[in-house]
Amino acid sequence: MKPSHIEHIGLAVRNLEESIRYWEQVFGLKCYRIEEVADQQVRTAFFKIGDTKIELLESMDADGPIARFIEKKGEGVHHIAFAVGNVEEALQSVQDKNIVPIDTKPRPGAEGMQIAFLHPKSTHGVLTELCSGSTNEK
Repeated sequence: MKPSHIEHIGLAVRNLEESIRYWEQVFGLKCYRIEEVADQQVRTAFFKIGDTKIELLESMDADGPIARFIEKKGEGVHHIAFAVGNVEEALQSVQDKNIVPIDTKPRPGAEGMQIAFLHPKSTHGVLTELCSGSTNEK
């Protein structure tokens, strides 16, 4: 597996609207998409910077994974996502190298992508996402 680029950096935030204002006012970026990903219990907002995106993640559920992350670690960097040609093949490749996946098969993510996460206990503390599919700004 060889990623083509960093697809996005995911940031856990308490309040999506306040965080969008920060990125727009301080950095002059434009939020181009807000989306709910119900099975992950999050609302997301995206900004494009060159070939990389910033994904803001707000929990839709007080017991959801992002809410638990913020409770434990506070707002901030949640994960880094790498673009790969095929998530299923990439998952097999990392498992062959004894990396423990959180997802054993790809699942739907934001922006129509297929995604899978790797467990931070086997990635030196970095929650890592593999993703492929639609990545075009709408």
